Amino acid sequence: MMRLFPAPDARPAVYAAWGAPPLRPEMDDRMEEPRKHILWADDEIDLLRPHVKFLEQKGFAVTAVPSGEDALAELARARYDLVLLDEMMPGLGGLETLGQIKERNLDVPVVLITKSEEESLMNEALGRHITDYLIKPVNASQVFLACKRVFDAQKLQDTQRARDYVGEMQRWQGLDLRRLDWPGWVDLAQEVARWDVRFDGVADAGLRQAHADFRRSLNIDFGRYVEEHYPHWVRDAADRPPLSTDVVARALVPHLQAGRRVFFVIIDCMRLDQWFSLEPLLEELFTVQRDYYCSILPTATPYSRNAIFSGLLPAQLKQQHPDLWQEGTDDERTKNRFERQLLEAQLTRLMPGQEKPVKYIKIYDQNEALATRRQINSFAGLPLVSMVFNFLDILAHGRSESDILQELAPDEAAFRAVTKAWFVHSPLYDIFRALSTQNVTVVLTTDHGAVLGRRAALVYGNRDTSTNLRYKFGVNLNCDPKQAVIIRRPMEYMLPDDGVNKNYVLAREDFYFVYPTRFHEFERQYRGSFQHGGISVEEMILPLVTLTPRTP
Repeated sequence: MMRLFPAPDARPAVYAAWGAPPLRPEMDDRMEEPRKHILWADDEIDLLRPHVKFLEQKGFAVTAVPSGEDALAELARARYDLVLLDEMMPGLGGLETLGQIKERNLDVPVVLITKSEEESLMNEALGRHITDYLIKPVNASQVFLACKRVFDAQKLQDTQRARDYVGEMQRWQGLDLRRLDWPGWVDLAQEVARWDVRFDGVADAGLRQAHADFRRSLNIDFGRYVEEHYPHWVRDAADRPPLSTDVVARALVPHLQAGRRVFFVIIDCMRLDQWFSLEPLLEELFTVQRDYYCSILPTATPYSRNAIFSGLLPAQLKQQHPDLWQEGTDDERTKNRFERQLLEAQLTRLMPGQEKPVKYIKIYDQNEALATRRQINSFAGLPLVSMVFNFLDILAHGRSESDILQELAPDEAAFRAVTKAWFVHSPLYDIFRALSTQNVTVVLTTDHGAVLGRRAALVYGNRDTSTNLRYKFGVNLNCDPKQAVIIRRPMEYMLPDDGVNKNYVLAREDFYFVYPTRFHEFERQYRGSFQHGGISVEEMILPLVTLTPRTP
């Protein structure tokens, strides 16, 4: 059997912790497609050996275990296409095992095999999302047909999905992207991001590649669109998309003026496709009202998140609050150290005479998140609580420094899977569950997204140039205008102009900046890393979601 790693080590346990066990790519010599792997858990499994043999003769690979505990251990070790699960087992019973499978966020189909025909049991099992069930005693043919139903249903779904996608692709290709306005780009970004999520787990590599190629091609036209319109957007508030500077005014202030308690949650560096992978989890708890906005440029923490909290564009922020402007710092914790003060100043400006005290929390690590979860009920009397979660941004940047993280999230689909696994097991999800029982309005958004860097772009500048990979500012910067937008007059983009010859460069599409010195070394190091600061659909078109508890 081919292994993902050179030898058994602790890494499969890492995958299990994230809910994403390594693949089993072994092939059957008699078949063109990978064999379907079935895990069968039954305390009387020895009596079912003829059934196992029958399934193997039909082309399935079957692993038989005698208990629920063994089934969970096996699922942590490897990936299976189907689980046959006995309902009555000593120790960890079938329903308890099923519950733990679903808690681990494994999407593997489960067929429950039970002696009971009680309606309450069936309702409980169906409520835990079993795929099918069989009533004992069962013969080999019944088990085979149940397996076939599961796998044939998946094939039919894949076929229909492919047909649907081809239809969508034809419609997209008929669009004149040069004429799309902001609502048109938002609609297209939503559709493409939802297809990103639909393709997760799809075996058709050709279809997934076609979608990835189309999505990357969108950024060519989106870059032209932004370059043409952005200078107008930042100067004319009457005719532009909602920007980072509008988030508080549009999404928070109306609720505060109506006397509602508001929790304002920012998940740093969350892409639209990542939001769509989390959305079903929150729809179980909240009524979801979706809106979208456009990140300001550069799509990076000192600019986009400060714009949210201040309601000001970077040049305005530096002019009005020079003591709070932090453009030049490389310390992540100081780039936005004045967010509470900026938010309070904005609320005073937007709601004169109705000032609301602000509880502000910035969360960088697990301990801070757990502490916030423990305190969440103590915030009940506060009108506005603002929380910033930095996990995804840390993960995105950490990939370029960690082989383990690169293996966990080698591409966008894996990054979505890691995001969902983190969220399901995070204190943030616990916080949302706690808020869903309170009389509170939750506003959830992000400050920018990220793009997977695939191509290096040469940039020329002096030693004082900023170090960022998707944007830079400095003196007399230069690069290929096909790879980046070069901003010679920063005030046209409402960016601070500190003196003669200061300019900015913003990477287009999936480019990242590398200096001529040691070019190949850094090109290799950062290829395939998630970065932000430039111009792309993934970085700029962002969710702005209002959540209302279903059962406050």
